[in-house]
Amino acid sequence: MNPDIQTYHREPSEEEEKITFLPATTLNQSLPEAEHKIWYRHPVWFLQGNPIAGYSKQKAGIRLMFWSGADFEEADLKPGSGKFKDASIFYTHVDQVNIKDLVRWIEKSKTIQRDYKNIVRRKGKLERLK
Repeated sequence: MNPDIQTYHREPSEEEEKITFLPATTLNQSLPEAEHKIWYRHPVWFLQGNPIAGYSKQKAGIRLMFWSGADFEEADLKPGSGKFKDASIFYTHVDQVNIKDLVRWIEKSKTIQRDYKNIVRRKGKLERLK
């Protein structure tokens, strides 16, 4: 695992560390071809330079976000507000993390993507890649 992400995991509380371990491990196993790094202070996984998934510590808990998740049509993933197509779920306890759901969402992230990589070049327009 990326050393910066390992450091990120040591900073939260013990419960937060347990919560983040499951998505990080599952993302690494399910997306072995993905680049993963700390991006804007949070762990993020990329496919061909396009952000796919990541998580962050927030007041409401650990937020697991999929950049194109609003297109996944998954009830548990709540769309973000605004013009982007992100969707996320919040966890406050490790028992809330459902690995089957997580694996399904990761599989969808491989085939359902918006082109965040080129959003500036397209002047804010998000196009679907796949």
